[in-house]
Amino acid sequence: MDILLIPGLWLDASSWDDVSPPLRAAGHSPHALTLPGVGDSAADSDGIGIADWVAAVVAEIDALPGPVVLVGHSGGGNVAWGAADARPDRVHRVVFVDTVPPPPGSGISEFPVVDGVIPFPGWDFFEDEDVWDIDEATRAATAPRTRSVPARVPTDPLALTGDRRFGVPVTLLMGGMAEDEFRQAVAGWGAYGAEFGAIANARVVKLGTAHWPQFTQPERLAQAIIAAIGDDDTP
Repeated sequence: MDILLIPGLWLDASSWDDVSPPLRAAGHSPHALTLPGVGDSAADSDGIGIADWVAAVVAEIDALPGPVVLVGHSGGGNVAWGAADARPDRVHRVVFVDTVPPPPGSGISEFPVVDGVIPFPGWDFFEDEDVWDIDEATRAATAPRTRSVPARVPTDPLALTGDRRFGVPVTLLMGGMAEDEFRQAVAGWGAYGAEFGAIANARVVKLGTAHWPQFTQPERLAQAIIAAIGDDDTP
């Protein structure tokens, strides 16, 4: 199976370096992506928004011959869901890594803009629940690999059309929430709960990690992706 690995904010294709080998060993073909404008100056990226990121993934889908699995980490989940909305017949499954399917018009989040772009704010910016398993060595090794993102991308509203995306099977690989806990919580999340509730075939798997398992538990993440792909498509 062709697997498109979509990074979250501040990350490029290299963030999947430790996840891809187990996927290949299982017989899959991972394609780690770097999205447009990542690491570019404001002059080169100020026209880039979330629609351009979605379009880049759609172009990757169109370049492949058969069905694909989309794996989106964090804000990359918004991109994956937008691409699934655009190509529902081509997407075998969407795997969300510690994030949820976004409703139409939603953004990722807001972060400080510096010199016309959004740089990585540093590991200390995040709540402990997001970073508790990232040790000092991993923080030191990964922070220099982060890259700025275009200023518009995190707050741009995601355009979703029609209802066919709800027929695409979905797996949520959640860091700290088991399925029953997640389903109870998401029911109170307004439009996000309605979006999740409309999906015909959705599963939730607890990883037992914080927000960046590709750095802290890449083998566990890879095996969870493999298991998600192997799931049958019955609700």
